Amino acid sequence: MSNRLPAAAHTALPWRIHEIAPDFRIEDVWAFRTPGAGPDDFHVMREALAAKAGLSSNTGLTALVFAVRWKLGELFDWDEPEAGLAGRSESLCDRLPEDLRQEDAGQPVGDTPFTSVYRLHHESADELANKTMHTILHLGWVQGDNGDYELRMAALVKPNGLFGRLYMAGIAPFRYLIVYPAMKKQWERAWRNRPQANNRREEVAK
Repeated sequence: MSNRLPAAAHTALPWRIHEIAPDFRIEDVWAFRTPGAGPDDFHVMREALAAKAGLSSNTGLTALVFAVRWKLGELFDWDEPEAGLAGRSESLCDRLPEDLRQEDAGQPVGDTPFTSVYRLHHESADELANKTMHTILHLGWVQGDNGDYELRMAALVKPNGLFGRLYMAGIAPFRYLIVYPAMKKQWERAWRNRPQANNRREEVAK
């Protein structure tokens, strides 16, 4: 079952990212099921993702897609520092109001190509910039229709001119047919296999 949501599922909620990145367009919004999650479990989900859902966890076609992408970036200098936040693009960290400025802003985010922008109790934002685009990975914690909380992911992008727009169009089939379906399985499995869940299963088994 697809967990893709309309853009309004992101824009209708009072996320802080709206005031920080109004010039970015919403590319994708997805929901990830986290059965049994409560209002204070956002940090638990983030820890589960850090432990079980990094780039090195990809397998099969997803791993191949990323390997090809990084190789193309190496060949055509898409990912050189001067093409990203160190050169062409302004970091979102420079836009943050005082109450969102944090010590780890701009630091690498685990086993991912992103760097941190901010972390809150119920939302976070990370960013990545290269020659193709500047993108934001926004995560939010939302109460679903069944009462449980779930993870919402929004990808916000600012393509780098015509080249960036063509790039986004070219990778769309890979995102929707390979990357996002694999991400759904991986992220939801990370929640199910989080340490707290394993501890509860062991207690029940005793």
